[in-house]
Amino acid sequence: MQNFLYSSQQIILVVSDNFNSSKAKLSCYEDGKKVLNTIDVNIGTNGLAWGIGEFKLKQKNNDPIKKEGDKKAPAGIFKLVSTFGYYEKQTFNLNYIFLSKKLICVDDSDSKDYNKIIQMPKLRPKSFEQMRRKDDQYELGVVVAHNKDQKKQAGSCIFLHVQKSKDASTAGCTSMSLAQMREINLWLDGSKNPILIQVPKSSLKEIKELFPTLPL
Repeated sequence: MQNFLYSSQQIILVVSDNFNSSKAKLSCYEDGKKVLNTIDVNIGTNGLAWGIGEFKLKQKNNDPIKKEGDKKAPAGIFKLVSTFGYYEKQTFNLNYIFLSKKLICVDDSDSKDYNKIIQMPKLRPKSFEQMRRKDDQYELGVVVAHNKDQKKQAGSCIFLHVQKSKDASTAGCTSMSLAQMREINLWLDGSKNPILIQVPKSSLKEIKELFPTLPL
C-alpha cells in the first residue's frame, strides 16, 4: 500500500458533507501542492457508498456499500486510468479513448464484460449504456477504476464526466462543466499515477494520515 501512496503524484480529492449529499467539492493536488481551483461537482442522486478501490478505508457497520443501480457514487481511493471523448485526436497525457458509436459500457452483472468499455458484440449484453451519448455528458471524461475485478452487483461504469446541468445529480458518477472537465483532462498525466479520493468529510482525518503532505 505504501508504494501505491508514494507513487501517486496527482490526486483529485472529492469531498461531500455526508453519505447522503448529492453535492461535493473537488480539489486537485500535485506533489502535495494544490493546483487548479476548487469546484462544486455533482455526485450520485443518493449520495455516496463505499466502493471497491485500491484498498479499504475505515468503515462503520451502518455505512452504505455501493451496489449496481443504487444511484450512489463510490467512496474510496481509485486509480484514474483513461480519459475519453468524442474527438478522434486529443493531446492528453493520460491514455485517451475515442468514443465511437460502437462503444458501450456493460452494466449487466452476469456478463463476462461487466464494468468494461467494449465494442458492441454480436450477442448484446442484457444491459449496457452507449458511450457516445446524445446528451453529450461523455463529450469529455475520465474512467474511474472502481470494481476492477468485476464483482457482481458491486457497481459499474463509473466516470468523471460533463454535467447534464449545473445542479443535476448523477446515477453514480461525478460531474462538472465541460470547461472544468477539459481543464482536469489537460492536467492529468499517466506518468504521475493519478488517483481519485472520494469520501465524506468524516473520512478526511484518515486521508490526512495516509497522505500527510496534502494541505487539507
